[in-house]
Amino acid sequence: MTHRRRRALAGTGGRRWLLAVAPWVLVSASAAEQSAPAPAPTPEPEANEYRIGPEDVLQITVWQNAELSRILPVRPDGKISLPLVNDVQAAGLTPMQLRDALKQKLAEYAPAAEISVIVGEVQSFNVSLIGKVQRANRYKLKTPTTVLDLLALAGGFAEFADPDRIVVLRPEPLIVPGRRTGQAYKRIQFNYKKVISAGGESDNVLLQPGDIVVVP
Repeated sequence: MTHRRRRALAGTGGRRWLLAVAPWVLVSASAAEQSAPAPAPTPEPEANEYRIGPEDVLQITVWQNAELSRILPVRPDGKISLPLVNDVQAAGLTPMQLRDALKQKLAEYAPAAEISVIVGEVQSFNVSLIGKVQRANRYKLKTPTTVLDLLALAGGFAEFADPDRIVVLRPEPLIVPGRRTGQAYKRIQFNYKKVISAGGESDNVLLQPGDIVVVP
């Protein structure tokens, strides 16, 4: 067999080996892609997790960057101002959500910035209590508070109150296409006698900033 003939056969065998191995390589790569774990989704904030509001005082720390670190209040329009990124929406976000928003906005200037957001002073947790109670008023709260807690702060019911028909009005954004964003109210029924009866504790509504409690 000539030298040229042996080289041709060797080349043919090499091509056959590649053709035989190629499908296995493709299958292995596909299997590896399928078995690779998917990135963990960003966790959604819990329903009772605190959300920043106007007048809250925030402590924003950018690690090893004193010029960007600030202690500042949330403006009445719900925004804060920081160097480089100017105005940033803060009201309505949890501290973790605001941290992520700041990371994204600062990525151009500090790609690996470590940022922490702490609510130093809670000033926006205001609720109103109106109707037939001893001390109807607007209350500034500092800790998680339920409707029963608020009624206790107000000294209880006044004469002729109807505790079974209490309503919590909860503000919600109202977005109308082509118009400015307004505000609507969600009505939450609160039956006092049901809540204080055995097993009714779960119906004790946890208040949120801006709630209006109406006692008829």
